[in-house]
Amino acid sequence: MNNTFLKACRGEKTKYTPIWIMRQAGRYLPQYQKVRGKVDFLTLCKTPELAAEVTIQPIDILKVDAAILFSDILIPVEAMGMKLEFFEKRGPVLSPAVRDENTVKKLSVPDPEDRMRFVMDTIRLLRKELKNRAPLIGFSGAPFTTATYMIEGGTSKNFLNTKRMLFQSPELYRSLMDKVTDTVTEYLKAQIKAGAQAVQLFDTWAGVFSPPDYKEYALPYVIQVIKELKKWQESEKLNVPVIYFVGETAGLLEEIKKSGADVYGIDWRINLDSAIKRIGKNAVVQGNLDPISLFLPHDKIEQRVKDILQRASSAKGHVFNLGHGILPETPPESAIALVELVHKLSKS
Repeated sequence: MNNTFLKACRGEKTKYTPIWIMRQAGRYLPQYQKVRGKVDFLTLCKTPELAAEVTIQPIDILKVDAAILFSDILIPVEAMGMKLEFFEKRGPVLSPAVRDENTVKKLSVPDPEDRMRFVMDTIRLLRKELKNRAPLIGFSGAPFTTATYMIEGGTSKNFLNTKRMLFQSPELYRSLMDKVTDTVTEYLKAQIKAGAQAVQLFDTWAGVFSPPDYKEYALPYVIQVIKELKKWQESEKLNVPVIYFVGETAGLLEEIKKSGADVYGIDWRINLDSAIKRIGKNAVVQGNLDPISLFLPHDKIEQRVKDILQRASSAKGHVFNLGHGILPETPPESAIALVELVHKLSKS
């Protein structure tokens, strides 16, 4: 098996820097569009054969070093009891928005094999179909980012409802976060049991916090998830790396490094060597090319790849990635070129 990605996650020496791309199974690929044209987004997530097909596409087309499960971070929220819909241009809508004690009480901590079996079935199918060509990454939204969608009822520019709850109704916020944290933990355990070989926690919106607020209102729940996963893995004699990605990382690095993650995803708003100095040279980092850099001419992309590889050289390990998800408008040939460049330029 191509285990370069897993070796890098564990800080082991690799022959080259592995790469995968956030949202690599997605709208920028014509092959994905063909599958997506047959069904709506949620049906695609919930149909294991189709979800597996689009998960594997980037392995065949881009030659990336890891596959990431095709799903959505809001799948567990629906399983907790909220209504989930997706609308073009508007994005996800969750109802009723969680704003009071009664709504929190109605939410459950679901059994993943019961309420989200289609996800585990997709993972099991993928492990068979990948045939060891590349390891499989599972994922979940981190507790805070998941909770923002539940409280806001969708996406938000300023997260007013979320921050108002945690500042004005801290007990209500804690009771919601306890349920979300338990759900995320059990969901990731189930993914690992089904065959995920690494898992990533997406804390896309945690960058809306000041460092002290992040430390109080988001970090403890991430620590709890990772600690539970590690403790459980130890009892099961497993060694599945946990990647923690925070959007707008730069202001929070000193706190993020307390999470207990094996790999830290870094966005593009900070130089990778600066991030490594602040996290510590024993860290494994993931990132951190600006997604819009893929609209540059290939020679300019090459310059940026060289720069990131050089800056990452002081870390214990490095997994190349974008600093956030690939954009739907990205030319597929640029993504293909990026993977080739990372492999070529990093070979030792």
